[in-house]
Amino acid sequence: MRTLNLGILAHVDAGKTSLTERLLHAAGVIDEIGRVDDGNTQTDTLELERRRGITIKSAVVSFVVDGTRINLIDTPGHPDFIAEVERVLGVLDGAVLVVSAVEGVQAQTRVLMRVLRRLRIPTLLFVNKIDRAGARYGELLDGIAARLTPAIAAMGSVDGLGGAAASFTPFSPEHPGFADRLVELLAEHDDALLAAYVEGHAAVPWRRLRRSLTLQSRRALVHPVYFGSAVTGAGVADLMGAVTRLLPAAAGDPAAPPSGAVFKVERGTAGEKVAYVRMFDGTVSVRDRLPFGEGRSGKVTAISVFDHGGAEPRAAVGAGEIARVTGLAEVRIGDNVGAAPRRPAGAPQFAPPTLETVVVPGRAADRGALHAALAQLAEQDPLIGLRQTGDPGSPEISVSLYGEVQKEVIQTTLAEEYGIAVSFQETTTIYIERPVGSGAAAEEMGGENPFRAGVGLRVTPAAPGTGVRFRLGIELGSLPMAFIKAVEESVHRTLRQGLRGWQVTDCVVTLTRSSYTPPPPYGWSKWSSSAGDFRNLTPLVLMAALREAGTSVHEPVHRVTVELPADAVGAVAPVLAQLGGVPQATTVRGGTAELEVHLPATRVHELQRLLPSLTRGEGTVDGAFDHYRQVRGQAPVRPRTGANPLDRKEYLLHVTRRV
Repeated sequence: MRTLNLGILAHVDAGKTSLTERLLHAAGVIDEIGRVDDGNTQTDTLELERRRGITIKSAVVSFVVDGTRINLIDTPGHPDFIAEVERVLGVLDGAVLVVSAVEGVQAQTRVLMRVLRRLRIPTLLFVNKIDRAGARYGELLDGIAARLTPAIAAMGSVDGLGGAAASFTPFSPEHPGFADRLVELLAEHDDALLAAYVEGHAAVPWRRLRRSLTLQSRRALVHPVYFGSAVTGAGVADLMGAVTRLLPAAAGDPAAPPSGAVFKVERGTAGEKVAYVRMFDGTVSVRDRLPFGEGRSGKVTAISVFDHGGAEPRAAVGAGEIARVTGLAEVRIGDNVGAAPRRPAGAPQFAPPTLETVVVPGRAADRGALHAALAQLAEQDPLIGLRQTGDPGSPEISVSLYGEVQKEVIQTTLAEEYGIAVSFQETTTIYIERPVGSGAAAEEMGGENPFRAGVGLRVTPAAPGTGVRFRLGIELGSLPMAFIKAVEESVHRTLRQGLRGWQVTDCVVTLTRSSYTPPPPYGWSKWSSSAGDFRNLTPLVLMAALREAGTSVHEPVHRVTVELPADAVGAVAPVLAQLGGVPQATTVRGGTAELEVHLPATRVHELQRLLPSLTRGEGTVDGAFDHYRQVRGQAPVRPRTGANPLDRKEYLLHVTRRV
């Protein structure tokens, strides 16, 4: 049986979870359709999800349509939980991006489509809520083409738009203009079709057009658009048929060496780790010793494969399937299973969190339990970014956030699942540092260097968005690979705090020199170099090189869309300028205006506070992270954690005590 791992993605409240319910009902998996407002949907299983009516954690359900097993992954729509979406993207064969027929293309919709196109994930668009007042058709298609991608093909028309009886009718080959529009779109990537079109499009048979549409949809070159309603079921059957026909099935060789990716980790009823694994190749069986991550392994004790609804116990999981795997005690989100997969689940596609807050336990005695609880939550969401600062005797515990809703979820989870009451200090913005120029430093063995290692490093700037890359500038074989890995790991760990305490990114770090003491012929001696020597020395050398290079601090900037009455633009525009906004576009339709502006993340909340009074309560703000820009004037400083490698004496004392 063919298997298709399908993601359902959308801006919050576009109807993504309702569509999932409708698909499960149409496939015969559930007898009654759950409602988000009633808290009885299949994929929102957390009590907090049911109570709030939003998806917080990705969930997998399975059903069969036309001989294809579909593993459907429902993802959060709220931008505060974009990390859950990121981890899912690497395991998908295809996606359905849900757009509201009323609200249209929203900020999160644009972010999601941009990443889907970058990863070349075959994607269908489903315009939901055609039964709602204010639903649009032609205008919305124009907006999708302008704001998401011009490579779209409307696959049908809507009757009774905006009413309870609204319906979707697929275009037939004879529909006026449909074949012409399809030929023009498909001919951009099909030379044979273009030649036939030039000769006379009447000569292009429908079967030929349909084959080209299928091939290009599966290659993510075009994106068919369907309309419907998850509430009434209109258009859902047509969407289901398109999913099996236009999206590619999972490929993979069950007989090849195991290769997969972990995209979710949760705790079982006994506290054991349960890993959600997408297998790309090979087969994994219960009792197999399975390697994962970097040098870790575990014995598989149980496997549950998603099939016909939920997860069912199985003896093995094969290529193309998704399973819950138990027994991998040290597994982490983003780990490769076996050989590295073709598209690792841990590859970052979205911006990291841009907010941070200090978590304060209600009782001082709960500080240790709080750290342990947050560490467990960080297993499920590594971007929580747990940090300890301040006095070692009573450190402050900080977490990274995407938004205020995520903070509320963390607070509720700690109270209900761990029995720990907490409060939060004021949320602050997370900045980044980038090298300004190039810098180099080196430490030779001996002298004031207490470590049995010699290291030279060079730091150079790289293009924005490229992250940190480690390169070798020494001859291969001149340093044992274990020592090279120790240097590389230490580089990434050290750059979490730059000269001003912020994470350093967008740079290349090159290992330019090295020296070590090899073990004697009869084995290791206390005078031999170790990986620990290189881990301890690298921060000193790297921070010295970074001081020579210098760094600049950059702040996160959001692309914000403000929708407001047209007559309020004159009052809002000056306020946007005062908040540091840079105008991008202004659109006026009837009595409504839409302003797009780049706004520092630190000022978004202030805009949300001011807007109601400026727009008679009719203005709305919608936005998402767009880029970083350099801070002008006095750059903010972040408290450092642990020893300060900027101070050589302090750092060496810290390392000596630790050793």
